Amino acid sequence: MAFQDKTLTCRDCGKEFTWTASEQEFYQKKGFENAPVRCPSCRALKKARMNDDRGPRQMFEITCAECGKKDTVPFQPKGDRPVLCRDCFRKERSATA
Repeated sequence: MAFQDKTLTCRDCGKEFTWTASEQEFYQKKGFENAPVRCPSCRALKKARMNDDRGPRQMFEITCAECGKKDTVPFQPKGDRPVLCRDCFRKERSATA
């Protein structure tokens, strides 16, 4: 399927923006069915506002299952799997990559 650049109007600011053929191809590969409704700058503003509303991430203290070091992680461990400190996590990740 050959894509062509399309001119769309932003829902938020009303300005026209170009939805390029390569962006359309990317949307199709990702399985997105709808065209964007906001221009790139309004999309970035909306994303920034959403991140600001979230507030700081809650961190949980853990003891590394590998080396025994104390560290913090951005999720609450459930206890069903071992949790690693940042250093051991990076080591394990680079070994499997």
